[in-house]
Amino acid sequence: MKKVLIPTDFSANAYNAISYALKLYKNEETTFYLMNTYTPAVYQSEYLLFSPGQIGLGDIYQENSEKKLNEVKRCILEEFNNPKHTFIIHSAFNTLVYEVVETVENEKIDVVVMGTQGATGAKEILLGTNTVHVIKQAKCPVLVVPPKYSFVAPKEILFPTDYEIDYKKTPLDQLTNIAKIHESNIDILHVSSGNELTNDQLENKSKLGELLGEIPHRFHDVTDQEIITAINNFQTDQKINLLTMVRNKHTFLERLFIEPIIKKISFHVTIPFLVLPHNSKV
Repeated sequence: MKKVLIPTDFSANAYNAISYALKLYKNEETTFYLMNTYTPAVYQSEYLLFSPGQIGLGDIYQENSEKKLNEVKRCILEEFNNPKHTFIIHSAFNTLVYEVVETVENEKIDVVVMGTQGATGAKEILLGTNTVHVIKQAKCPVLVVPPKYSFVAPKEILFPTDYEIDYKKTPLDQLTNIAKIHESNIDILHVSSGNELTNDQLENKSKLGELLGEIPHRFHDVTDQEIITAINNFQTDQKINLLTMVRNKHTFLERLFIEPIIKKISFHVTIPFLVLPHNSKV
């Protein structure tokens, strides 16, 4: 039984992510955890000290959160009515990131699916702050769904890599699972500076091919391009339906999240984006 966590703020963006997840795992026995977190706007130290003026405020927010979660659940059941899917609502007085991290660990979540939560109309921003922090801290894959993205089965998956990652130490289960259930092709894209691959890179490339096994996959090598340009060009030319990358402190993806240039670059999510964690301790 697959376990999928979907945070929601009850926006159209969030419901779109829910819809995508339900269609992506349409034929899979799946338990979906619908999560909403709340922190009252008037939350102050006196709230912790049980000031008379604050008593009961948390209950009100919790009741409102649970009511809306049940409404979302009702809408899902009416729209999809899939006997393979079950739903659990989860409301918590906490920040989104901390609650996601805790729930992933406590419930053994397989994948988190969420909307980008980026600033509306600001295409230069890759992802919203909450989404970035969830990706950086969650110990499971995170699938990000762009606003208003209409579901398309991920038949073509793009996997950019620099082959600096030992793939036997990186959980690829969610990627291979998606590829198998949707009979996907995986395009592995390496953007090089013209230098030959090192022995370690060649070994990692070989391991990746072995792990993908019988899943249709192709290796591509592109030179003399910026990584962002190469991804965007390949995505457009090949009609890619899903972008997948590994979060590793040495990779482009991690640098992208921590550098201030994030607000200036042109790389932005236009298709679903699956981020895999790198478990260097395995």
